[in-house]
Amino acid sequence: MWEEYIFADTVETALALLARHQGKAQLIAGGTDLFLQSQRGQCSATVMVDITRIPGLDSIVEADGYIHIGALATHAQIAASPLIREKAAVLAMACSRVGGPQTRNAGTLIGNVVNAQPAADGATALFALDAELQVATADGTRWEPITRAYRGVGQSAIDPRREMVTAVRFRPLEAGWGSGYQRLARRKALTLPILVVAATLGLEGGHIQAARIAVGPVAPTPFRATDGEGFLVGKAPSNDVFTRAGELAAAKAQPRESALRGSTEYRRAMVAVLVRRALAQALETCQGRR
Repeated sequence: MWEEYIFADTVETALALLARHQGKAQLIAGGTDLFLQSQRGQCSATVMVDITRIPGLDSIVEADGYIHIGALATHAQIAASPLIREKAAVLAMACSRVGGPQTRNAGTLIGNVVNAQPAADGATALFALDAELQVATADGTRWEPITRAYRGVGQSAIDPRREMVTAVRFRPLEAGWGSGYQRLARRKALTLPILVVAATLGLEGGHIQAARIAVGPVAPTPFRATDGEGFLVGKAPSNDVFTRAGELAAAKAQPRESALRGSTEYRRAMVAVLVRRALAQALETCQGRR
């Protein structure tokens, strides 16, 4: 466990504290993953820098053509947000399925991303929204595509001992767009998923203008099924079209054999099923918004 626990009141202070401790300090917010990792001896940091007292980091707003979600926004806040439910429903659905009420009320979406697990519900939805992360460092801030934030299972490209994700942003799903979220697990709550699929779909003139399909955990990071996405563009939506997109996604998925999540063959077959269902769900919500 850590030896020192410090509260920061600004982003600048948090970054300065990280720099002062030269890699021995780490940021903490909800701590739902970090506490367990520390207890298991999987976290070598001896100083925790708590950012929960930094004002304004729990905001969920629409501005400048984007929806912005601050680093302290919890899964529960996001799932209940009228803005997210209306213009990014796939994220509201995903955040509502994380853990149990205690975890959703404490855990943050940004923590879900920085923990870099390919099965993370909220992070998978952000891949389907083509989200970007705002990363603060001692040299300033930058926006990074979420696809660049992952290096492997549990390996984030963002170092919480030297830099800080302060927000995530993505374009809202306006009229003509819909989204779907499908989750396969041994029970409905308090369990990691066997598979999750998040999909967004845009229609114009009765044909699919754009599509994004994210799947986890079937690769070391949340997986964008680009073959399936490309196949959908320009086609009239139908069950056969969605089935084929699911087959293309399953063909490129690489789920590992797992005693917890099932065989490779079973999970690959279920990728096709869940992609088809998520696209059908996205179509329903898309037609309902037109």
